[in-house]
Amino acid sequence: MMSRSAADKAALVAAVELALRRMSAQGVMISQAVANKVGLASTDLECLDIIYLEGPVTAGRLAAATGLTTGAITGLVDRLEKAGFARRRRDPDDRRKVLVEALPEATARIAPLYGALQKAMQGVYARYSKAELALILDFTNRCQEVAVQEIARFGEPPRSRQGTA
Repeated sequence: MMSRSAADKAALVAAVELALRRMSAQGVMISQAVANKVGLASTDLECLDIIYLEGPVTAGRLAAATGLTTGAITGLVDRLEKAGFARRRRDPDDRRKVLVEALPEATARIAPLYGALQKAMQGVYARYSKAELALILDFTNRCQEVAVQEIARFGEPPRSRQGTA
């Protein structure tokens, strides 16, 4: 039999999981709405955000971060370049590598679409103490690490079915 404390924690974990699923779904929908406004696919917009957040990245790094194939990344970068959101350039430290970087004009076109959301979120953040915000930051960073691990797991090539029933 589960103790009252363990049951309370299990119920709280279930509520957190549900809230995270809802938040994730809303994040996807916001991304799609913004992508529609700027004429991109949602995946292209999210990859552009990764490029922006990490700084110039190789196609291989972008593939690893997203679970997309390098071929899919090539097409994605082609679309971002064509739309004026990103460009390819040679890595100054290793001329064999090509880096993908977000163009400043991309931020100027996209950032205003998030203005109202950012303002509303400032009101949410104001409700929490510094210690609580530090805890939330730790939690979200750990969740992001788990998500990256899951992307890598899904990105593994299919296992051979030979010899299985």
